[in-house]
Amino acid sequence: TRIDAALPTLRRCVEQGARLVVMSHLGRPGGEPNAELSLEPVGALLAERLDRPVLLTDEPVGDGARKVVFDLRDGQVALLENLRFDPGEQSGAEAFGRQLASYGDVYINDAFGAAHRSDASVAVAPRFVREKGAGRLMLGEVQALSRLLGDVARPYVAVVGGAKVSDKLGLLRTLVDRVDCVMVGGAMAYTFLAARGAPVGESLVDRTLIPAAREVVSAAANRGVPFLLPEDHVAATSLDASAQHECVAVDGLREGWMGVDIGPRTVERFRRRLSAAGSVFWNGPLGVYEHEVFRAGTVAVAEIVASSGAFSVIGGGDSAAAARHAGVADRVSHISTGGGASLHFVQGFDLPGLVALEESGR
Repeated sequence: TRIDAALPTLRRCVEQGARLVVMSHLGRPGGEPNAELSLEPVGALLAERLDRPVLLTDEPVGDGARKVVFDLRDGQVALLENLRFDPGEQSGAEAFGRQLASYGDVYINDAFGAAHRSDASVAVAPRFVREKGAGRLMLGEVQALSRLLGDVARPYVAVVGGAKVSDKLGLLRTLVDRVDCVMVGGAMAYTFLAARGAPVGESLVDRTLIPAAREVVSAAANRGVPFLLPEDHVAATSLDASAQHECVAVDGLREGWMGVDIGPRTVERFRRRLSAAGSVFWNGPLGVYEHEVFRAGTVAVAEIVASSGAFSVIGGGDSAAAARHAGVADRVSHISTGGGASLHFVQGFDLPGLVALEESGR
């Protein structure tokens, strides 16, 4: 998805005769080479999409990479090997950033999905290039997500799901000050249900964050912002797709069972709010989306969001996949290529990747 989204910028460069050096990362190799995380398959797909050869370097930086880059001719494309094979990438090392910067005269960041990171390729390399800017993907993301800041079409409804409540607490704290309604689903909902005293069975609950969950709910109540949790859910004996499962009310979750999806009553409750929304931001699946049998709630919400008529943004990841699976991706206003980056942006945080583009080059 991200390769396809970056193609307009890449094609523009090669069509204008640029000597194009592409850099990216894959997985978490921990600063060491890992053949399983090589960008070789990425290069193969990119060559197919661009309809021209893509030369893959053996290393992200070094004599071999430098030779490939400086042997390029107009319109040719080189892809640096996985940047995270070097520990300098994720540590934001200046020396590594300088080496990357030396491979080009112009720096373009079209990786919105990495813009919230302070990696060397994102926040350091552009400091050492005089000419720099945002690619078309980056520009489109910023323009769309900026509509969720400032004067927002209301009611503004946020749908937040996913597994770990720890990943979304900061987002929820910010959203209760900005939105008109919050809807919570996915595994993270069970920490909030536990905070309310509801039975949660074997569902994923972070007991250490129950006090923080109560604070978020209290903040929403003080602002008069509805904070909607599941009224019913699909319960299963395990996360296995073949596990025994049934739909139960919110207080009907027995010991030995866990919540794996929102139920039909919850879908209808969410529908009533979403159908009247002026703006919608959605991040995170509302069930165990990996298994088709547990994704009905997520897919149903995708269809509701697409039919709402609201300005709608889906913040990447499984919720974006749900929109595509439901066949409604073309009816959503914007599907972000960056889950984490979109979370940071809608909270009003500065993204290191964007800040670096605004700084003067050295």
